[in-house]
Amino acid sequence: MSLDVSPTLLAQAERDEVDESAFVDTVRTSLPYAYRLISRLTGELWGGTAEFADNTTAPTEAERAQLLRALASDAIRGSLERHFNVRLAFQNCHRVAVFHPGAEQGETYRRFTSVRAQLLNQSPEFRDC
Repeated sequence: MSLDVSPTLLAQAERDEVDESAFVDTVRTSLPYAYRLISRLTGELWGGTAEFADNTTAPTEAERAQLLRALASDAIRGSLERHFNVRLAFQNCHRVAVFHPGAEQGETYRRFTSVRAQLLNQSPEFRDC
């Protein structure tokens, strides 16, 4: 199960009245590594001058699972993008990047998300990630 959903949030969903900030808080508490990583990268992005900030440190198996669950869900990923005001890009089990909104129109984002970048970012230790 990806998220530990409170009965209150579940009741909201059943009534079609979900509070997105409550959903993001559920993501934060259910997937703390993924949330902290994206939060840290967002701080680096907005605090610097680079076009993006990314993680190149391999996480533990449990951390990797959290990151995969967060980025594999359109709802979770979209909520995190809106919450942090970033565009997320994902290459493999650990390399997530945050870009400024609208960056997907730019060359740097297109290069990061290209087939070439995916191929060049392969490593035998990530074979089963």
